Amino acid sequence: MGIESLRNLPAVHEIIPEITEKLSGSTPSEIKEAARRGILWARECVMDGGELPSVESVVEKCVNLGKASARPTMERVINATGVVLHTAIGRASLPPAAVEAVSRVARGYSVLQWNRETGKRGNRDNHIEELITELTGAEAATLANNNAGATLLVLSAMATGKEVIVSRGQLVEIGGAFRIPDVMKQSGCIMVEVGCTNRTHLRDYENAITEETAAILRVHPSNYLIKGFTSEVDLEDLVKLGRERGIPVIDDLGAGSMIPLSRFGIPSEPTIIHSIEAGADVVTCSGDKLIGGPQAGVILGSREYLAKIKKHPLARALRVGKLTIAAIEASLRVFLEDDEYIAANHPVYHSFSRKPEELKVRSEALIGSVSIPSNCRMTVEEMSSFVGSGSLPDYAIPSAGISLSCPDPELLLKLLRLSSPAVAARVEEGGIKFDLRAVAEAEDTELATLIEKRLAELWA
Repeated sequence: MGIESLRNLPAVHEIIPEITEKLSGSTPSEIKEAARRGILWARECVMDGGELPSVESVVEKCVNLGKASARPTMERVINATGVVLHTAIGRASLPPAAVEAVSRVARGYSVLQWNRETGKRGNRDNHIEELITELTGAEAATLANNNAGATLLVLSAMATGKEVIVSRGQLVEIGGAFRIPDVMKQSGCIMVEVGCTNRTHLRDYENAITEETAAILRVHPSNYLIKGFTSEVDLEDLVKLGRERGIPVIDDLGAGSMIPLSRFGIPSEPTIIHSIEAGADVVTCSGDKLIGGPQAGVILGSREYLAKIKKHPLARALRVGKLTIAAIEASLRVFLEDDEYIAANHPVYHSFSRKPEELKVRSEALIGSVSIPSNCRMTVEEMSSFVGSGSLPDYAIPSAGISLSCPDPELLLKLLRLSSPAVAARVEEGGIKFDLRAVAEAEDTELATLIEKRLAELWA
């Protein structure tokens, strides 16, 4: 009787009208595939010896399958890790103005590379160059796809086939096994290492200069710190040496702070403005770290060297598109304002400016809104946040959040990672720590709902 009931299975064309409205936003092909898979599920139920599911059950299964397959892989994440610039989950949250700019440009055509006065082809650097030079004092600027690309482009344009001097203590490796020596090799320049891992002196640079020296490269080792018996050469001294010998100095800042972080109670990273004022000929940094914009590599400095960089063939291969330009322009404009405005309108600096006392109050309110199973416990706890993305690796920002103890923290955290939106937190000392520093206030209710739902699924 069971096998015979397969004759009563609805056809795909009969199911499609039933599920179309419930799968709004799905394409016709996606809806058809959801209907096919739902009917296949019903068939397998019967073949396994079960009863033929009702039409309502088949429709529900089709809808669930359709929603699951249509779920974006780029899921939004509630960042409760305490790491503000978390590389794995996208680094900086864009300022609202940048989000609006991306949306505006994405909706249609834009003045990307079009001179409206002449009607002819223009230059995409025009959208950001004047703004960057105003903010930093540099003579010229351009963008690459990220800071690794920026470094590769600069070295390729300025030093292919020539020697570039760099301190051994600055030959960094960052996430994804990206290494400065590999980038230098790829650019075609000849790397000349000077000094020791912990100590490099000006005389080391002086003794390394030859007729083949094309540049001196300084790399900010942002993702590690050497303490103890150490020394490095100040940028000002490298610039002075470069001027005396007619050799340009390239300063790879990495995180690239536009303003001193000390204004937000955090030890300062080297700023772009300092590098320009110190006389660096070319400066590179990331757009999605302390600038807090989209992934990009910012290249700025001397008009003479920027002209060469912009004309290099790699400049086109590594250039950014209209969405990145729109976002970086809007992100940079925030820094034209005072600290109060920056803290209120830039998510990265809003996170930096939060006081532990404020985060404790939010934590208490969040705990009060969650129903907790008897075998679980939630408490407010002092925590340590971090800037992230290699910036200030040894500096912990005093913070606060929620500590949740439960029978299986790893399982609960996995379910939260698979939620929509996903939740990123950390397991420490046998419990889950939800640091609220990088969680937007508007996400508190959403986070509480997800925690309560997953707790109920496991231990209610």
